[in-house]
Amino acid sequence: MSFFGDICEIKNECSRSISAENPDGSLSEGALEQPEGKGPARKLGLGWKVRPCIELPAMGRVELAKIDGPGTIRHIWITVDSKAYRSCLMRFYWDDEQSPSVEAPLGDFFGCTHGLRYNINSLPLSVNPSGGFNCYWPMPFRKSARIEVENLSSKPFHNFFYQIDYSLGNISESAAYFHANWRRSMTTRECPEHVILEGVSGVGHYVGTVAGWSQLSNGWWGEGEVKFFLDGEENPTICTTGTEDYFGGAWCFGETFSSPFCGYPLWRREEGEIPRHGLYRWHIPDPIRFSSSIRVTVQALGWYPDGTFQPLTDDIATVAYW
Repeated sequence: MSFFGDICEIKNECSRSISAENPDGSLSEGALEQPEGKGPARKLGLGWKVRPCIELPAMGRVELAKIDGPGTIRHIWITVDSKAYRSCLMRFYWDDEQSPSVEAPLGDFFGCTHGLRYNINSLPLSVNPSGGFNCYWPMPFRKSARIEVENLSSKPFHNFFYQIDYSLGNISESAAYFHANWRRSMTTRECPEHVILEGVSGVGHYVGTVAGWSQLSNGWWGEGEVKFFLDGEENPTICTTGTEDYFGGAWCFGETFSSPFCGYPLWRREEGEIPRHGLYRWHIPDPIRFSSSIRVTVQALGWYPDGTFQPLTDDIATVAYW
């Protein structure tokens, strides 16, 4: 997967963009909302900033984009009140499918776990001050693409800003569909394992993990390994040496960081709260390829005073990207 390899190539593609100012991405149809009598553009008239955002109704769904293909979504930008990060679900559908290929809470999909706002400086996802969500994963589709957001809260969100940039044009026969799935579980001392991904069959490659880890015990929490079970194997061929090692750090981190392919941008320790951690790891130079199936897990392990591993009961939420 290359983000920059074809930037100098002239292609037979058309660039389009969907936002509140052009909800269906139609050619030459942006910024045509009529200004209201009391709106901030009332002195400027047609063609200015009239409808920059929308409302997400309480307990309702909004279709952000419906695009006829073939084409590729290139960039998504969203910003909204942080209370929506865990209250709103993002769903992406390719080629008229009935079940979404992408389903995750809004914040977690963009790397902000626990419903918290923090900055991320990575290649496919970035979160910039103050809460500007950006996604650069290329998402090809052959027939159609549909993106919706569902507000599960009993209250509306009035200022939902978004922009979806895409290109229309043929895609290669070998292009894979983008997927992402959120999972949350409470590990137990009897089974200190969280399943990041399972139930996936076919040919593909795994490209990334976001994790929101709520630590329910004192001490070090990240001794567990991340394991990839490929093509039906019982024992993993790919097995990391520890949680912080998989996410690109070492020796219990000690501080936060954010880099192009891995990061530990959140380490929150507030009085009266349990410690919370946010992490990401992108397999862009090193995609994990599978030919028939994939299963991904992580263990929750710490230490006993006698120097043996201690199974932990922790609250873990992850997004798998493949």
